[in-house]
Amino acid sequence: MTNIKEISPHYDLIVVGAGNAALCAAIAGSEQGGKVLVLERAPQGKRGGNSYFTDGAIRVAYENIDNIKGIIPELTDEDAEKIIMPEYNTEDYLNDLMRVTERKTNPDLAKQLVEKSLETIVWMKEQGVKFELNSSNQSFIKDGKREFWGGLPLKTKDKGIGLMGSLFRRIDELGIDICYETRAVELLVDEGKIRGLVVKHEAELITIKSSSVVLACGSFEANKEMRKQYIGEEWESAIVRGTEYNTGDGLEIGLAVGAQKYGEWGGCHSIGTDYHAPKVGDFDKPGDIYKKHSYPLSIMLNKEGNRFVDEGADFRNYTYAKYGKEILKQPGHVAYQLFDAKVRPLLREEYNLEEATFFKANTLNDLVDKLPVDKENFLNTIQEYNEAVQEGEFNPSVKDGKRTQGITPEKTNWAVKVEEGPFYAFPVTCGITFSFGGLHVNTQGNVLNQNSKPIDGLFAAGEMIGGIFYGNYPGGAGLMSGAVYGKVAGTSAGKYVQQMKERINN
Repeated sequence: MTNIKEISPHYDLIVVGAGNAALCAAIAGSEQGGKVLVLERAPQGKRGGNSYFTDGAIRVAYENIDNIKGIIPELTDEDAEKIIMPEYNTEDYLNDLMRVTERKTNPDLAKQLVEKSLETIVWMKEQGVKFELNSSNQSFIKDGKREFWGGLPLKTKDKGIGLMGSLFRRIDELGIDICYETRAVELLVDEGKIRGLVVKHEAELITIKSSSVVLACGSFEANKEMRKQYIGEEWESAIVRGTEYNTGDGLEIGLAVGAQKYGEWGGCHSIGTDYHAPKVGDFDKPGDIYKKHSYPLSIMLNKEGNRFVDEGADFRNYTYAKYGKEILKQPGHVAYQLFDAKVRPLLREEYNLEEATFFKANTLNDLVDKLPVDKENFLNTIQEYNEAVQEGEFNPSVKDGKRTQGITPEKTNWAVKVEEGPFYAFPVTCGITFSFGGLHVNTQGNVLNQNSKPIDGLFAAGEMIGGIFYGNYPGGAGLMSGAVYGKVAGTSAGKYVQQMKERINN
């Protein structure tokens, strides 16, 4: 930690934020030979942004398990023989990204994210980040082998805590200055070029000179008024799953110097999370422990006893980021994920934690008696669902096509009858992760002005980039995007500063 009263009078690069994208930018900028400062609005004990709260799943394009073995040296040949890991190449990744965003994603940004994913993972490993198999949440044991599904076999070791711990250690090793409880309030511009920042620290405004700035301090998901303004009135009620410090500061100071708004400002990443989860991220219990992502194996009903989505439309990886808002639309902003005894052992690990809220009973009548719902309609909906379930083989490791017929909405995969007690109901509400609206940024990380031209010396990364995610996203792509564009922005900023120095010297 650096005392802001003792910092250098001038830096080559200032990075605003201290999450995954920001620290990747700072490290990459330092690799270009620049003197770098990181500014974090949060106190040191709450550093790390939203990245600290993730479960560490990170989506990467790979050709085969040999690529994964190169990232996880502990994975032996003997281990690999017991694993079925379908290929997930750049075409697969790009197709998934385009499909879930209904082809609205900026194709140039998307292509770079996908094509640089593996090399960025390797670079992160070189910086000290450790990875492991995402076994508990992305695989099933079948015929004695561990079969992965959904294109997401990789995660950072010890979740987001481990990721951020490794990146902060690397920041210290490189001698990069970092100041906490310091909020960016104004970009300094002279003759069209970035010249530094005005920051606020303990009610004092301080000017810091710099040749370049990377904005990587998140979007506006923790700003209740901005959520209401851009996403909708009902979003005032959403739980904030991560840091309370992502209130749109970087967006506001970027727009103030002419940056172009870009992307889906009316959209966000949101999920079904435990109804009793904290209202903002709990730094004492990080690691994304409150999510409830086995809903494809459930039927999900609102208080009125009605289903409202196709729970089995796709793998969880491709629907969870959009189903949160569907829960928010329900009466009381609550829904109930219902499971029976035969499905309960297949649920993800978060359902077994002591923090998980649930109701349990040996009969459906007794279970529904415990819920604040329209009991008659709740039971009728379950009965209608059970009668609509078609024959077929249930297989949670593939889209099995085992579906319902004759009800609305249909359940198009993993439809099994809810009939074996004991029965379980997990209440969930909506938690917002990050908003999709951002700044217009090119593939080099430059922030673009109203004429789509770079603002000299201004770069952005992470959630602040608009145009990548629309309506939905593939699980693990956010963390990967932060790392890819953090590295890109830091590298571009470092090269920009070196070019400026060469021009002055010549």
